[in-house]
Amino acid sequence: MASALLAMRERYERPEWVRLVNRMAGAVGGDARRIVPLDADELLETAAASLGGMPRGDLGDPDWPARFASLVDALDRSDLHTTGRLMTREELLRALRSRLLMTLRADADPGLFDEAIEAPVIVTGPARSGTTILFELLWLDPSLRAPLAWEALHPQPLPEDGGDDRRLLWSGCEQELWAVVQPEFAAIHELRSDLPVECVTLDMPSFAGMHWPMIAQLEGWAPDVAVDYDFHRRILQTLQRGRERSTWLLKTPGHLMTLDALFATYPDAWIVQTHRDPAKTMPSTVSTTAMVQWLRRDAVDLQTLAQVISAGFAAALNGSVAVRESERGARFVDVHFQSLMKDPVDTLRRAYDGMGRPFSEAHGERVLQYLSDKPKGKFGTHRYRPEEWGFTADGLREQLAPYISHFAVALE
Repeated sequence: MASALLAMRERYERPEWVRLVNRMAGAVGGDARRIVPLDADELLETAAASLGGMPRGDLGDPDWPARFASLVDALDRSDLHTTGRLMTREELLRALRSRLLMTLRADADPGLFDEAIEAPVIVTGPARSGTTILFELLWLDPSLRAPLAWEALHPQPLPEDGGDDRRLLWSGCEQELWAVVQPEFAAIHELRSDLPVECVTLDMPSFAGMHWPMIAQLEGWAPDVAVDYDFHRRILQTLQRGRERSTWLLKTPGHLMTLDALFATYPDAWIVQTHRDPAKTMPSTVSTTAMVQWLRRDAVDLQTLAQVISAGFAAALNGSVAVRESERGARFVDVHFQSLMKDPVDTLRRAYDGMGRPFSEAHGERVLQYLSDKPKGKFGTHRYRPEEWGFTADGLREQLAPYISHFAVALE
């Protein structure tokens, strides 16, 4: 690990409007809590009142109110600045309303959670190994259905007028704000209401998933993997109910760390595992997570973040070797970043062959057109040299040697 890391404020300049909003805390005594309060009881009362009261059910999770209260308390005690607290309060309220609307739907439809989620295709791998662009290229296949951001954030019709168009509009304000708070975020990850969204966002109303500790350092609160995957299945069932059935297409790097829970939830899942030189992926993972926290905080402990991410992904990537040598290995296909960049159509065709799925020429044509319309670097360049984020290339490759060797990962 490198010891001298540039602070986030030395890397990125905040837009003036963000600086002004954050300074408002000083005008009221220096505490952003006075401007944007985070109180579990008040949030729950506000959400319930906006929907005409609390539903009867609990989505099979009777402990969720206590877990929600613990989460909000941890967020309230964290060092979110004024803009960060505003973003987080909106997410909490929106996720609460989504959960309560799902519960109302389940109360009225007892067969809702009998919906079968069959053989989903799930993309996972470290950040910057091609997971996002692969996810979008697979989404071009009409036989696969990925949750779009607007329906993930608002999985049920809203009481307010406007239908799906209004949900698209309202999800847009939340998705697009990230790059407005810090414009460099767009070069790291494009958020748009009409693009497929990761499971970490889909699961926000579980109040048990990884979105919340990703945005802030939380003391006294931890994700609950089993609860989160149970909610994951239920929101897919909600989105699927009453619609023509397609194979679900899902994605998040974190699935690589929770494969036991994933297969317990979806025993017939297909896992598309992406691979790239860890000297590229690990610094990118740290820089991406640091940016996510910088959107809401003034101080990000980069050294600790690098240590935690390095340990977590090293264990997951090296551990995936044993998983692949087990019976579960038959449910995996591999996509190497270099191959995807060199010949995306042939790479996808081979992945489809591995899953026993047909790959059409029309899909291949859509892939080439999509990449032409979305060239690399469209929103700027995301730079992530290992030394800039607490690593050395040799150190990362030594740490990930079992992974690199087993999967024949090309070094860059």
